[in-house]
Amino acid sequence: MNRLVNISKIEFKLLTRNFMNIFFALVFPSMMLLLFGSIYGNEPSAFYGGHNMVDVSVPGYIGLIVAVTGLMTLPLTVAQYRERKILKRFAATPINPVDILISQVIVNFIMTLLGIALLIVIGKIVFDLHFFGNLFVVTFAFILTTFSIFSVGLVIAGVSANAKAATAISYIVYFPMIFLSGAIMPMEIMPKIIVYISKVFPLTYGTELLKGVWTGGKLSSYSPDIIVLLTISIICTLLATKFFRWE
Repeated sequence: MNRLVNISKIEFKLLTRNFMNIFFALVFPSMMLLLFGSIYGNEPSAFYGGHNMVDVSVPGYIGLIVAVTGLMTLPLTVAQYRERKILKRFAATPINPVDILISQVIVNFIMTLLGIALLIVIGKIVFDLHFFGNLFVVTFAFILTTFSIFSVGLVIAGVSANAKAATAISYIVYFPMIFLSGAIMPMEIMPKIIVYISKVFPLTYGTELLKGVWTGGKLSSYSPDIIVLLTISIICTLLATKFFRWE
């Protein structure tokens, strides 16, 4: 356990030295909140079920942060480690390469939490953000969504031959997903054809679940989303285990 803690500390320091990681996980979601919150205002609207635009958008931006860490940072780092034979070298030491993978999940999860904390603080201070849900229910929804997206990221890391391939696959998956899943723009303002297309992305179900329970919805009302996220998590975890290579 001490070994894993020490490795995670080192990995977190390396993670925070990358400006892009910090920007997209911490700064970018808050910038989006400030931008669209200023444009659309903070008044309750029947269009958003009696909530204001900020209350509906923040859960989506939480999904955006999860996608950044799970689909970009996590797979690219693991692919780089494998390409540079770092994982292979660790296999010849007392450090288990599995510890490196676990530490990557841990540090990216921590970075996700930091991004969410900053987002909520800014939302509360600037727009008087409201929370209508149950903390434990929202926490469950967040963990399930995170595990699902991270499992997709591990599949990308597993099937990518090198860091360039991982980057290309991550971009192909990441950008359509964040723009079409409701993570950046509320699904309520999107054309129906976009709503149908969005159903192919796991983040759509995570965003819908997070928004629903954040605004006071019951967890049972989102059983289809939960089932989809659980299914994706199981399937992608099995695929990541099958295709992952240490070198």
